[in-house]
Amino acid sequence: MSEVLYVVASPRAERSSSIAMAQVFLEAYGAKNAGTQINQVDIFKERLAVFDGPALENKYAILHGQNPTAEQRAAWAPVVDLIEEFKHADKYVFAVPMWNFGIPYRLKQYFDVLVQPTYTFSFSPAEGYKGLVTGKPVFIAYARGGIYGDDASFDFQKRYMELILKFIGFTDIRSLVLEGTLMRSKEELETEKKKVLAQARKMGEEF
Repeated sequence: MSEVLYVVASPRAERSSSIAMAQVFLEAYGAKNAGTQINQVDIFKERLAVFDGPALENKYAILHGQNPTAEQRAAWAPVVDLIEEFKHADKYVFAVPMWNFGIPYRLKQYFDVLVQPTYTFSFSPAEGYKGLVTGKPVFIAYARGGIYGDDASFDFQKRYMELILKFIGFTDIRSLVLEGTLMRSKEELETEKKKVLAQARKMGEEF
């Protein structure tokens, strides 16, 4: 039985376009893959690990080959728990809205906790940086209030997601973008949503 980790990065629930896209994708995937376990992480409801003080010092102890203190190890334990939860999955789905041209701050916190040396990436003079989360596909549903088309100068949403996921080892990154959720007329938005949701359904069947 495969396990899918579904990371919800929008607090808007049923009003969220990115969540609507991800859910259609997951429904289609589940219909084709009976017995799939979907574990949802809602980062606006989860108590994410705090990554400061002793936890940060524990990271630098690892980087410099030193032994962390008992206080640092205790602060580090929730970081390891989140990483292990993430790495345990076979496949991944993200619902990601654009906030101020980038990703929501809670999703950035999630990645700041997740991306750690020896856990999700390694470094050596011979190989440089090497991602350690490999051989697993990911689907990302993006929603944006504006319409940017091919103008990447405004896009720190999809660009960041692809950069950070590739850094920790992902190579099979699939995505779908719904633009203009705040700029289109009601009729235009409904037409665009129907088209995008149909694409999400097809992509879910093929995931």
